[in-house]
Amino acid sequence: MMKKTNQENIRVPTPNNSKNEVFAVVDRILGGSRMDVKCSDGKSRIARIPGSKRRRMGRIRIGDLLIVVPWDIQDEKADILYRYRNSQILLLKRKNILPSEFSTVS
Repeated sequence: MMKKTNQENIRVPTPNNSKNEVFAVVDRILGGSRMDVKCSDGKSRIARIPGSKRRRMGRIRIGDLLIVVPWDIQDEKADILYRYRNSQILLLKRKNILPSEFSTVS
């Protein structure tokens, strides 16, 4: 029988700076698994969901928090790696991992 503890053991992925990953928030849905996102580095990019992650990612809506990787060739485009759930966003806010410009994301 396992005992419940008050400690949080939830693992939440965070952007890896060595792999050029950044936080982003969806501004506008363009269709065809593409969307405008506002990144934590201050740039606005067109992001897409790569084919292998399309089903697993679920539905992405305006205001969702994501992890994106800007392209090496065209910096104004990016691939979406991960979409955060609401409970994960709350955990990021509580641990002060979320950048200040994304503190209003729900």
